[in-house]
Amino acid sequence: MHAQQMAATHPGARGRTNDALTRCIESCFDCAQACTSCADACLGERSVAELRQCIRLDLDCADVCFATGAVATRRTANQDALLVQMLETCAGFCRLCAEECEKHARHHEHCRICAEAWRACERPLPSGGDGDRPLSVPSTGPLSTDILMTQQSH
Repeated sequence: MHAQQMAATHPGARGRTNDALTRCIESCFDCAQACTSCADACLGERSVAELRQCIRLDLDCADVCFATGAVATRRTANQDALLVQMLETCAGFCRLCAEECEKHARHHEHCRICAEAWRACERPLPSGGDGDRPLSVPSTGPLSTDILMTQQSH
């Protein structure tokens, strides 16, 4: 992906990038792709009726992950609260999707891979150590507590 390269060219970034935010953006788009692919694969299965809830959650999760990645990419005028809400919503959809996909993982490899994509996002991100500050988030979810925002004056 080109998230870090694009972020570095933003006039407000002045060549600096936020590695944790970049990983978050890439994880959101990766998860969106995995969920879309899983939903499509579920539709091709003989047991499609049994996978109905999985398909719906896959598609919902993909939409939310894509939107979250897009909002995080834009860094809407230093609106940390907006990004926190998006990350919390994204994390909630992803947890539901992963739980549903895990129910089918023994029989459907695409469901195992999809659940794995979310579980990879769920792992805590290391802090950048480059003057980043954590977002203030009321919950304890790894995505929301470990995403770091670069302090910049706008």
